[in-house]
Amino acid sequence: MKNILWLLKWVLKAAIFFTLFAFALNNQQTVTVHFFFGNQWHAPQVLVVLIAFAIGVAIGVLGMVPWRFKQRQRSQLADAKAPAPAEPVASMPAIQPAYSDGL
Repeated sequence: MKNILWLLKWVLKAAIFFTLFAFALNNQQTVTVHFFFGNQWHAPQVLVVLIAFAIGVAIGVLGMVPWRFKQRQRSQLADAKAPAPAEPVASMPAIQPAYSDGL
């Protein structure tokens, strides 16, 4: 079962890779990106899409940074306020009955 899941994971990775590779091969046309003040940039379409995706990921990660710091502070405050764990009490071992009827 473990080998089947490992194989399925690699097949999925290969399918994603070949799909993206085919996308890159099909989108090699040169496009023009128009910036402000008449500036232009000529690049392959797949490169423009990749850069737009990377910028979106970076903005998303940077948007999560304040939330992550707040969560870390809350966790540290909760740990500081939590009482220390008590010493375990040595208890008598449970005595098992000699006969069990299964109920």
